[in-house]
Amino acid sequence: MIRIDDLALFVRTAALGSFSNAAREVDLLPGQVAAAIKRLERELDVRLFARSTRSLRLTAEGEQYLPNAQTVLDTLREGREKIRRESAELRGVLQVAAPSDLGRNVLLPWLSEFRHRHPQLSLRYFLSDQVADMFRNPVDVAIRYGQLDDANYIALPLAPWNRRVLVASPDYLHKHGRPRTPDDLLHHDCLLYTLHGRVYDKWRLGAKVVSVSGPLFSDDADVVRRWALAGEGITYRSWLDLNDDIGAGRLEVLLPDHPGEPLPLSFVCPHRKQFSAAVQQLHSLLRSRFAELQERSPKLV
Repeated sequence: MIRIDDLALFVRTAALGSFSNAAREVDLLPGQVAAAIKRLERELDVRLFARSTRSLRLTAEGEQYLPNAQTVLDTLREGREKIRRESAELRGVLQVAAPSDLGRNVLLPWLSEFRHRHPQLSLRYFLSDQVADMFRNPVDVAIRYGQLDDANYIALPLAPWNRRVLVASPDYLHKHGRPRTPDDLLHHDCLLYTLHGRVYDKWRLGAKVVSVSGPLFSDDADVVRRWALAGEGITYRSWLDLNDDIGAGRLEVLLPDHPGEPLPLSFVCPHRKQFSAAVQQLHSLLRSRFAELQERSPKLV
């Protein structure tokens, strides 16, 4: 069986050019390093170094094997560092911003779970449908919808498969009928809300964009969801925001042959120096939870 210490000595000997130099680096005798290389050569049944009284160089087999040995050592080191990060007790303050509806109805229990896992960590949670400026506002992580092209940020995908969906309650559909085409929405009560500071009234369904209208409007996305649940009209929202209501039958997806526009969800940090152990572990938890959601989601494409 190959010893990890022998593998490490092989890599350092190749880098330093002699048994003596490698031995000095790890406080061993040159003969101990030479013995380690011989053990490794016996395990591999190849000659790794061509030796003479004045020089030591890699054989062709040694040059071929060296990148593999380095990869093994790098993988082991990364695994060790990951275990240390995840076993260390998280402390300090973690500041998270998220869209209001998603933050209340989807993320909140997951963040509570994360806090219970790390009781020494303080959590500050900011909910808003406005995009947070992460350089001006005290935020470590932002959960954001949409495509992020700003090179100043690190954006890691959480739910790249997410889309907007057109929904209404069974009660509304019983009273007003079910739209059969996107143009049928012109004859229905559509529930409107603000997006990026303006009324979101142009809904893309497949290749069609429909300018909709209705008697109800709010600047709070959760109010619009509640109106839809109460049978007040049709709304066009992120599937993630509505998945519990859809799964329970409180809302029904309309026009599935005209899919809504993509609305990927990302985990965003200002820069790599802020990708702390707490941020990394939160990302790992959220990524696994959204993967579970995807498994039970309908096909959105």
